Amino acid sequence: MFLKNNNKLESLVGSNSEFKGDVTTQGTLRIDGNFNGNVMADWVILGGKSSFQGEIKARNVVIGGRVDGNIFASECVDIKSSGQLFGDIHTRKLSIAEGGLFEGRSHIHKDDTKVIDFPGKEATAK
Repeated sequence: MFLKNNNKLESLVGSNSEFKGDVTTQGTLRIDGNFNGNVMADWVILGGKSSFQGEIKARNVVIGGRVDGNIFASECVDIKSSGQLFGDIHTRKLSIAEGGLFEGRSHIHKDDTKVIDFPGKEATAK
């Protein structure tokens, strides 16, 4: 679940905690309590009993609780079986487990493939 070069948890909002405001962090933010605001991080992990209201901007987002808001993930959004998302998703990859709930619009961005054009035999013979 964590990247090899950054496998530690940077920030945590505990299960009995409530946070209001915006958070910007490098690394991973795990939310198990109630969060009302906006988040910018590398990874955002929402536990099974979490509640989030706001906007998330991250490379990867894992949703186990409830999210009311939009998600902008440059790599992947993963909605677990207990996860609920009410909002729009902008990402490259989207995974929704059986039982997961998603109400909104998904915008899946394709990778831009680079095509290299090699000259034909006629061009190299000149």
